[in-house]
Amino acid sequence: MLVRTGSAWLGGRYATDVVDVTSDLDALNSTGWWAVVVTYEGEVTCARFRRVITLSDQNELRQHLGRNQWSPPDENSWASSLDKNMYQAQVEEIRLGISRGDFYQVNLCRVLSTPLPAPSQKISPLVPAFEISRTHPAPFVGAIDLPALARPVQIATASPELFLRRNRSEIHSAPIKGTADNARALSQKDAAENIMIVDLVRNDFSRVCDAATVVADELLEVQHHPGLVHLVSHVKGRLNVKAGWAEIFEATFPPGSVTGAPKIAAMQAIARLEPVPRGPYCGAIGWVDADTQQAELAVGIRTFYIDEDQLKFGTGAGITYSSNAEAEWRETELKASRLISLASRSSQAA
Repeated sequence: MLVRTGSAWLGGRYATDVVDVTSDLDALNSTGWWAVVVTYEGEVTCARFRRVITLSDQNELRQHLGRNQWSPPDENSWASSLDKNMYQAQVEEIRLGISRGDFYQVNLCRVLSTPLPAPSQKISPLVPAFEISRTHPAPFVGAIDLPALARPVQIATASPELFLRRNRSEIHSAPIKGTADNARALSQKDAAENIMIVDLVRNDFSRVCDAATVVADELLEVQHHPGLVHLVSHVKGRLNVKAGWAEIFEATFPPGSVTGAPKIAAMQAIARLEPVPRGPYCGAIGWVDADTQQAELAVGIRTFYIDEDQLKFGTGAGITYSSNAEAEWRETELKASRLISLASRSSQAA
């Protein structure tokens, strides 16, 4: 499909001039530099760009964006797919399922949405992404704007979580599990959840990597981000020779940190308990350089996306049998409040 309209800002690169868009993950094994979005539900968009430049800093991106403006939504205009009572009731439903032995942990999410402040304003998501990056630095900040598709893909992300990094035959994931407003508030529950997901990711990697090379290291690292801290661990492995991108995604997607364990049972619970699709939230967002076999894909958290005339993002928490419904709701509120504040403050890119 030839769709020249579009741009991306990912991994310190600014890409324009779209030459191909496909839903076929095997295309990432071919040639070129690709921006990639896979929704939590598995809808794939891969866009290959002809012109890709490396930016020396964000001021250079400002020059490419020009004097575009972002009209921020009102902080009080956001609606949630699950209100507090509903969310807490679903937490208790998950705890009941754990007591029956259906699963060990489930990541329960809700999606927040607000009408676009100016629906007729054709604004690139690179503009709010630039604004967010100035006040909320993140390891995987960026944006993808493909407005000419039948279902446009327009995403601004400030994700802190690595889903997959590839360096030729080596892959690396850094799942996050455990969130608090300071390091002292992290609990044994957070640590137990993290180790549970590390085991899940190791199992996923073993499906496409030589088993002896799959290792987990740097366990339970405390990472500091604006307004909160996370527990992060790292899993690495060496791909077997037959593993292409379709096989890698089949083995590892969706990310274990946003599903639960066992993964299939947790996903079945999510489909039953969450009333709306997650979309790009909890999916994979990033870039693939097919020529060098390098890639960096983040988990689609701390991510805004446009869905028709709505601006959306998601927030969630990992539920275990020891979960307290009120505390889990507060964790989703902690994550959401920072993003709502950022979206409402964003004003102008130049």
